[in-house]
Amino acid sequence: MHNMSSDRLPHLWSRRAFTKTIAVAGATAALGNWSALGANDRIHLGFIGVGNRGDQVLDAFLAQSDAQVVAVCDLSQDYMDFASRKIGGSPRQCKDYRQILEMKDVDAVVINTPDHWHALQTIHACQAGKDVYVEKPLSLRLTEGRRMVQAVEKYKRVCQVGIHRRSLAYCHEMADFIKGGGIGKVTVARAFHIQNEWPNGIGMAPDENPPAGLDWEAWLGPAPKKPYNQNRAYYRFRWFYDYSGGQVTNFGVHYIDLIHACLGVNAPISVAAMGGKFVVQDNREIPDTLEAMWQYPGGTLVTFSQFNANAAPGAGQPAEVEFRGTKGTVYFRSNGFEVVPERVSEDIFPARSPITRQQDGRYRSGAKTLIEPHKVPAGPGGNDTTHHARNFLDCIKSRNKCTCDIETGHRSTSATLIANIAHQTQSMLQWDAKAERFINNSAANKLLEFSYRAPYKLPKV
Repeated sequence: MHNMSSDRLPHLWSRRAFTKTIAVAGATAALGNWSALGANDRIHLGFIGVGNRGDQVLDAFLAQSDAQVVAVCDLSQDYMDFASRKIGGSPRQCKDYRQILEMKDVDAVVINTPDHWHALQTIHACQAGKDVYVEKPLSLRLTEGRRMVQAVEKYKRVCQVGIHRRSLAYCHEMADFIKGGGIGKVTVARAFHIQNEWPNGIGMAPDENPPAGLDWEAWLGPAPKKPYNQNRAYYRFRWFYDYSGGQVTNFGVHYIDLIHACLGVNAPISVAAMGGKFVVQDNREIPDTLEAMWQYPGGTLVTFSQFNANAAPGAGQPAEVEFRGTKGTVYFRSNGFEVVPERVSEDIFPARSPITRQQDGRYRSGAKTLIEPHKVPAGPGGNDTTHHARNFLDCIKSRNKCTCDIETGHRSTSATLIANIAHQTQSMLQWDAKAERFINNSAANKLLEFSYRAPYKLPKV
């Protein structure tokens, strides 16, 4: 994963020179006509961040015959060397993402850095005339996400947010089924991230000097200055609010986005959350136990349960997401989805017979099903990112919106970000999705944005 402080390479360029360079590059690239590309024309990609999730996304793009990775960028030399061996052909390497943005033969960038870097790198890439694939969650704060949307729109870029289920056929089939009334009116959708991390979690690593070869100042970038701790770096950054929204944004954004797609909505009207660090003994900041709850227009309650001290299934059946409708329930899993009918009857409480659990276990007589049970497998390719990468490349050529375009990714990320704010303020918040402000809590509105550490600034668009 890569980042670089804006004053780390003064021998290459100043911030003023960089701003001028990307402005000219953006104006030039906007004149291009990608729609003229043929099916066999190759798109040149620059990868910003190739460790962990970046390595997985790299595999998805290497599977595409019309994609060529010509440059990689990361703070870790080992990660870059490993990625370069996978790619073959000696791609250029750098430790400052701005060098990739200056490369005239790079058509698009793929951003897989920690969450606190997404906004700067995406906006700079748009200004440099590059199309952008950016991993989820889109942003660390809601105002960053809106600025990213504005940059994509102003510079007319194609942008895919890495919520990859939007490109999976079986997820589309499930969304069409539910939106079409397949299980009746959905009153509840529940999502789960369950993993027992008790007792020691990520451990109690002490603050220490960064390891040789890691530029910790560059890794922090716009985040607050903190001493190096191995739990704050690489994948474990997700347990700290300076760099991540925790598991609500890490896993939750996948599920909330899927729920949005299935319900045909993009924003809640209210949100609340409760929980905390109850039992796991480590130096994390995020909760080990949390329940977030949103209410959506039209009368649907949505919950996200983060249980990290117990691994028993949290749904009616083991599932990542469940949709409870008046006619049945859909259980979503990474290998497909299952439809389980409800047994319904107008006579829920029989007038002349005692209420017993023998009556279908639901106090009903004469109950019948209104829909058929069935299962839909994930199909070839399963739950991987290859389809999402394919859609991005196709949209670069057609200039159409991606399956998870920037506005869609922003709205799904926003729902998770405001859940964290509800938890941090210990309040039930009413949300104005059009204004992107809370109606009933001025203190909560202050948490929609934050000041970058000098000399970093969120660019104006």
